[in-house]
Amino acid sequence: MGVVFGARYVSGEVAPPRDAPSLNSVDTEPVFREPWEAQAFAMTVLLHERGLFTWGEWAQALGAQIERDPASERSYYQHWLAALESLVAAKGASSSDELTRYQRAWEHAANRTPHGQSIDLQPQDLGA
Repeated sequence: MGVVFGARYVSGEVAPPRDAPSLNSVDTEPVFREPWEAQAFAMTVLLHERGLFTWGEWAQALGAQIERDPASERSYYQHWLAALESLVAAKGASSSDELTRYQRAWEHAANRTPHGQSIDLQPQDLGA
């Protein structure tokens, strides 16, 4: 038996991403390195609670995302976010085009926001 990772037991053939949070002990490092990681985690929990997907479906999506490119430079939570985006699109809650539109809008809003201030998405950002 290997480490529980997603819905699968992973043998030594495929290791979890180098920065995956440890479940084996209480770490001294924070689980989330960036605020967006905590937000992606929270969105996943909320969408599950609202019935968009089961934990089994989520584990499948995350495992597939990581397995697709196990040696990539993507962080664990970048895989997490990609899995969330693909599952949301697959379930019809949003389209890939709509997700891309909002990603660009947030990038536009971030670029116009002075460092240290909260990013405020405005209607003009969606037209960017």
